[in-house]
Amino acid sequence: MIIPSVLVLPYPAQGHVNPMMNFSQNLVEHGCKVYFVNTDFNHKRVVSSMVEQKERLDESLLKLVSIPDGLRPEDDRRDFNKLSDAILISMPSMLQKLIEEIHLNGEDRIICIVADLNMGWALNVGNKLGIKGAAFWPASAAIFAFHCNIPTLIDKGIIVSDGLPITKNTFRISPTIPMMDTGSVPWKAIAGSIIFKKLIKVSTEIVEITNLTEWWLCNTTFELEHEVLSFVPKLLPVGPLLRSYDNKSVNARSIGQFWEEDLSCMDWLDQQPRHSVLYVAFGSFNLLDQNQFKELALGLDLTNRPFLWVVRQDSNCTNNITYPNEFIGRKGKIVSWAPQQKVLSHPAIACFVSHCGWNSTMEGLSNGVPFLCWPYFCDQFFNKKYICVELKVGLGFDSDENRFVSRWEIKTKVDRLVSDEKIRSRSLKLKENVMSTAEGSMSSENFNRFVKWLKD
Repeated sequence: MIIPSVLVLPYPAQGHVNPMMNFSQNLVEHGCKVYFVNTDFNHKRVVSSMVEQKERLDESLLKLVSIPDGLRPEDDRRDFNKLSDAILISMPSMLQKLIEEIHLNGEDRIICIVADLNMGWALNVGNKLGIKGAAFWPASAAIFAFHCNIPTLIDKGIIVSDGLPITKNTFRISPTIPMMDTGSVPWKAIAGSIIFKKLIKVSTEIVEITNLTEWWLCNTTFELEHEVLSFVPKLLPVGPLLRSYDNKSVNARSIGQFWEEDLSCMDWLDQQPRHSVLYVAFGSFNLLDQNQFKELALGLDLTNRPFLWVVRQDSNCTNNITYPNEFIGRKGKIVSWAPQQKVLSHPAIACFVSHCGWNSTMEGLSNGVPFLCWPYFCDQFFNKKYICVELKVGLGFDSDENRFVSRWEIKTKVDRLVSDEKIRSRSLKLKENVMSTAEGSMSSENFNRFVKWLKD
């Protein structure tokens, strides 16, 4: 039996690598071979984070490979403007070279490229080489629909060409899609900037790129976003794409992380009462300046509850943040990176203080964990509204005119959320009825259809 070889290419950011790595592992489990392509910079970080990993990666089925992103080692990969320019200049030719080398070696022949839509140019590379393609959208279906309808939003006078909303009104893309408001547009933090102009260009290209393939895959579920998916029927849910820990050992780590997971937090969680711990994690990008970091620390103390707080300390941090002298932290544990899926599935977790990135949203919902929402970039503002208003499984923090959240606001919202049994009940109901990947679910059926297509 011939094993189909698939090349998977994520956008070079942790929030994009995670779902596509989970998707790749699912492909391997269903009889495919995957070449997972990171940038050289991220590939080194992934390999470094796996140094202490006890399970050995079976590279006969999942091969971690890389190509240059076009930037120098010392360049800031969080500079979206610079990174996007470098990617488009260097990576298409490097990807083609990689594929040709794989074919020349004679061991495998790539039959399909699964490309993050933010790296949609890869489908053009595949088309040039006669390779089939599939588009992968790592965010919500609603945000996909939003991006595809930017020209319509401009024509209707909801936003202007620089992305800024004209009014503060709510609006709908379609009668079947949940109401949005202009304060939750995905590019709220970057509207009017050079970065936004590039984002508009990417959004326009997304529509063109999807025409290169019949497969539009999305990390969501039909039950969670059935109205949007009915509006965009070509977008197929294959989520939630969560990490699989087949090895039940406490030392089992996930693949694809840029930083090594600190598993000591799992032993610590085992010692905490059920539904008692605040899990605080804001993803792979920085969120807090020194003043806000200090206020959060003091707010956690003020809650008088156990907390698990992810605070990254690495060369990518722009702020040399320090803990306030008054911070006691005796009830908490602080780690530099956590096995988030494991943490959120632990019975000790009471709530998730989150930036509301889509991966974190899917992980929290899949584990029935209520949210305290603190968005700061891109689709996170819409995700917050969806969590709090549509799903009613979380609360948002109120801030002042400088977007500063006080320690008292933190304590107030924590107390309110943890004591709200209706929110917890709705969270658990969502976990059971909306986030299933069991055989027979639409996500499972879509994935199986895709695998069958690869093997035909």
